Amino acid sequence: MIYIYTEKQESENWILQNDWYFNLYTGNEEFTEEEKAIIEKIDHAKITQNKYIETKYGLGTIRNLSSGCKTFLNVVKNPDKVVSVDECGPNVLDELFSLDNIHVYMSRPERIHIAENMEICFNDAEVVKGRQGFEKWWTKEYERRESDDL
Repeated sequence: MIYIYTEKQESENWILQNDWYFNLYTGNEEFTEEEKAIIEKIDHAKITQNKYIETKYGLGTIRNLSSGCKTFLNVVKNPDKVVSVDECGPNVLDELFSLDNIHVYMSRPERIHIAENMEICFNDAEVVKGRQGFEKWWTKEYERRESDDL
């Protein structure tokens, strides 16, 4: 199940500034082979033994990864935290929505691939299934926001 929260909270269990959090914490951890593969898939970058990245543009530091890639790694390496995905593009969101048991903050919907059998729980209250359920929930949410002048 994917847990989506749509109302921002300030909490130590939430990561709202992905670049900052990654640069201070996540980027200092070791990466699994699966995580290295996803870095290559998202950013077309290879991690060297001394934590540099090699791209078609040359050598850089781990801090040069895209915000979306950093967000993906923050989600995977911090399963107990809610991570904002507002800076992610569809390529990263597609990868995230193929995972199970993740907790993310989304302020708006995005066009992404969601498996029809994927269960999504919004705000710990309502469970929907698949892309169709995702889109219906967001339609109702925008109607609520409009009626509440949000």
